[in-house]
Amino acid sequence: MSTEAESVSAESESAPVAPSMPAVPATPSNPAGVPPTTPCTVVWSQGRPYVLDGSVGRPRWMGTDAHGRPQALTGDDLRRRGWSFRRASG
Repeated sequence: MSTEAESVSAESESAPVAPSMPAVPATPSNPAGVPPTTPCTVVWSQGRPYVLDGSVGRPRWMGTDAHGRPQALTGDDLRRRGWSFRRASG
């Protein structure tokens, strides 16, 4: 007898793994290391994931604080805190 949790686990194990994307450092074409602008993009900042929510109004990066409460950041906030496409190891 198979449970739903087992079937979800089996599906996630067989799913293809996307290649790692490098962090976005400051470059001549991206001078300030500006975060991406594509909705639903996930980036990492200070060990926490943030997703770009561009549904209504100004785009904002949604994540959680250290206590699990929702936290919204602007692109400027994210740039000041530092961000990358990959979670920091360690």
